Amino acid sequence: MRILLIGATGVLGTAVCEALDARDHEVLTVGRSGGDLRFDITDPAQVSELYERAGQVDAVVSAAGKVPYKSVLDLTPEDYLSAFHGKVASQIDLVRQGVGRIAERGSFTLITGVLAREPIVTGAAASMANGAVEAFVRAAAIEITPQRINAVSPTVFTESLDHYGSVFPGMPSVDLADVAQAYIRSVEGAQTGQVYIP
Repeated sequence: MRILLIGATGVLGTAVCEALDARDHEVLTVGRSGGDLRFDITDPAQVSELYERAGQVDAVVSAAGKVPYKSVLDLTPEDYLSAFHGKVASQIDLVRQGVGRIAERGSFTLITGVLAREPIVTGAAASMANGAVEAFVRAAAIEITPQRINAVSPTVFTESLDHYGSVFPGMPSVDLADVAQAYIRSVEGAQTGQVYIP
């Protein structure tokens, strides 16, 4: 398959890219500052240009989404709106603009996360964003058929515990390789409207 991978140069994106490469997919990598194509998916005009430059693809895979971590009382409107634009609106637009530009039976795989179901202190904006992405996936799945859409919802990565482990107290971690396999399941499988928890 010819796959457009958003956020390909990040920690997760690198692991997903390696997993897709290992299965002989042709991967077009996308990032703000690195990759085959350089675009900011929080800008709808750049999403449109990205699809023009990429041409026909079989799948769109997102491993990108930025949210702030602050207590509810410290969140400003700019903070929670940045979470919405950085993780929700950007991925919705990938789908909205992509439906007419990917293969008839192509697929979208979006990124969400554990905070949609397991809140933490300072994680309200992330919980909001993740929950919105998961709700969108279930709703979009019934409208875009025969194209498919799923999300991958990992917890903290084992490889990132040194930096983020204290933010996720008592939560089990997941290896990046296992998260990448959830992406493979979404891309190569037949299900739609699913939230995969690796």
